[in-house]
This record gives sequence, structure tokens and C-alpha cells, in this order.
Amino acid sequence: MNAMPTPAATEENWLRLDSQICFSLHAASRAFNGVYRVILKDLGLTYPQYLVMLVLWERGEMPVKKLGEHLRLDSGTLSPLLKRLEAAGLVRRERSARDERSVEVRLTEEGLALRERALQVPRRIVAATGFDPDEIRALRERLDELTSTLDAAALDASAQETPGRE
Repeated sequence: MNAMPTPAATEENWLRLDSQICFSLHAASRAFNGVYRVILKDLGLTYPQYLVMLVLWERGEMPVKKLGEHLRLDSGTLSPLLKRLEAAGLVRRERSARDERSVEVRLTEEGLALRERALQVPRRIVAATGFDPDEIRALRERLDELTSTLDAAALDASAQETPGRE
């Protein structure tokens, strides 16, 4: 006869590393980074640089601030990435003619041409996961839902921490 775990025993398991969803996501992210590192070596890109290129290939020229919003990166993290991409000849950064405070990022011809070679990256990633495209889509949708839920929770928690806000 199997005994039901007591609430205290269940709660104790909550503090186990292998019970933490954040650790599972962290470990999966590190594993993805390792696979991307190998695949992107042929393109001469790091994973964060690849993400920048994906946004620019999809959306075209944009201000650094908007690029950071798409990637969920602050300017302190994004600026060094853009400097390296510019040194590699893949992007160009220029002050906006409309607003001197804003810096626009655009792909160079070389950056545009790299897109063709990058088309093989998603296929190689799918193969590395062992998932079929529908499983990947479903997982991505669930992770997007999780991100939205956690963003809202963080916003709520932040509002509750701020004294005098009602």
C-alpha cells in the first residue's frame, strides 16, 4: 500500500534543485547556447549577435532602443554587440537625422547576404532537439505564455513594493 506524502514532505521537495522550473529552463538555455555556438561558428556569429541579426533581417532598420525592446536587452548589453557586428561589417550605426539622441541600426550588404547562409540554422536546431516542428511550436507557445505571466507577476510585485502607490 502506497502512503500519500505529507504536505511537509511535499514542501521539502520544493527546495530540491531538480524541482525548480527555473533551473530546468536555465539548463535548457545553456544546452541551446552550446548547440548554437557550434552551428553559428560557420557564420562568425555568437548567439546574441544572431538574435540581433534575426530582428534586423525581419524588421529592417530601427533605432537601438527599439532593437533592445525586441530583444529584451538594455543598451549596456546591446551596444557592445552592435560594435562587434559593425566591426565585422554586418551592420552600420548612425545618428538619426530626425532625432540626434537616437542611433539607427541598419544591415550592410554583407549583413543582408549573411541571411542566406543563416537559413540552415533553424533546420539544424530542429534536428538537434529531436522534436518535430509541431512540438517546437507548442513548446515555444507555452514558453511565451509563461513569459507573459511572469512579466505580469513581476510588474504586480514591483507595484506592491513601491510605497504610496494604490
